[in-house]
Amino acid sequence: MSKLSHTIRKFNRFELKYLITLQQAERFKTALRPYMLQDEHGVNGKYGLTSLYYDSPDLRCYWEKEYGLRFRRKLRIRQYDTNEQMTEETPVFLEIKQRVDRVTQKRRVILSYRDALRLCNDRKLPENSNENRETLEEMYVFLWQYNLRPVSIVRYDRQAFMGTQYDMGLRVTFDTNLSFQSHNLHIHEKPSALPMLSPNQVVMEIKVNERIPIWLTGLIADHNLKMVRVSKYCRSIETAQKTPALRWRNLPPESSKDMLTSLSSTLNRHNVNIGIQR
Repeated sequence: MSKLSHTIRKFNRFELKYLITLQQAERFKTALRPYMLQDEHGVNGKYGLTSLYYDSPDLRCYWEKEYGLRFRRKLRIRQYDTNEQMTEETPVFLEIKQRVDRVTQKRRVILSYRDALRLCNDRKLPENSNENRETLEEMYVFLWQYNLRPVSIVRYDRQAFMGTQYDMGLRVTFDTNLSFQSHNLHIHEKPSALPMLSPNQVVMEIKVNERIPIWLTGLIADHNLKMVRVSKYCRSIETAQKTPALRWRNLPPESSKDMLTSLSSTLNRHNVNIGIQR
């Protein structure tokens, strides 16, 4: 994952969400292609995403969203699938996603998986991070202020389109195969996730810096699409709460050392499977 959209560190934008069927999604993609380009990441703009969300013991970030507070934030570690085995050095994004009225703001830094866990689980700021110091310190305070700990993992497949030079900053994404897990919150392990939407449902998001192009509002009207309030993180919590065996519980947070020990075990199993001897 390099270049442009995934490595932008800070931005403000508007986000519109739609819950549509696979058939509607394919029709809308066909209508988009004369106006937009496939995202340069992944294969034909397609890639997998895994997000580890942090919240307080009383799920304050969840309730801020549910109550529709004008100012709300959430913190997550996000990994883009590269089909490579994760290690302590695998780069991940650590993100604060913030909503102020109708504007979505995001601040992100790229850290090694080890340093991201040390910050989020152990409250240890990375060394030699002057470039992102302000953002890292904001995250550090947020972690302490809300007593954040791992709560939920959300995974899905994304196909993304980006605007041409005439619509800079415009992105339209289609997310499928959405799943969650509320236990064993290690993104480096084999998923033990369950679906949180019907297999035929797609979350379509329109992300724009200022205003939606006229041609796109016309397409939305032509396809009779209606905006919905849908948060992947909130849906993961709600789906878990409806399943007694999976219900989220306020468990003690793991240290980064414990999580990285699990990572070492995963790597050892992987090496044995492919015939590497240590």
